[in-house]
Amino acid sequence: QLQLVESGGGLVQPGGSLRLSCANSGLTLDYYAIGWFRQAPGKERERVSCISSSGGSTNYADSVKGRFTISRDNAKNTVYLQMNSLKPEDTAVYYCAAYYYCSGPKLPGDWGQGTQVTVSS
Repeated sequence: QLQLVESGGGLVQPGGSLRLSCANSGLTLDYYAIGWFRQAPGKERERVSCISSSGGSTNYADSVKGRFTISRDNAKNTVYLQMNSLKPEDTAVYYCAAYYYCSGPKLPGDWGQGTQVTVSS
């Protein structure tokens, strides 16, 4: 059973950087595409990036393209989201989720607790 745990959030000034991690304490992540989502107060959850199981294919929401980079280390069973040039509008709780393919539906399962990212001076 997949048990994804997000970490790495925090408070950062505009223009700063953070690296989020999505780790799994259960099954290996090798066979799954992983998506990063975020949800700001009063807004719907949105997917910001996804990476294929092999890591060979990635995609990004227009709002983060050129600033965020998704990657994975299957040996460490971890997917990362490197966030650079952060803006106040990036403030949100960030979550990760598993797919068979980035173009497919999210696999069944509860959302994790997420990790809070706050961009403020």
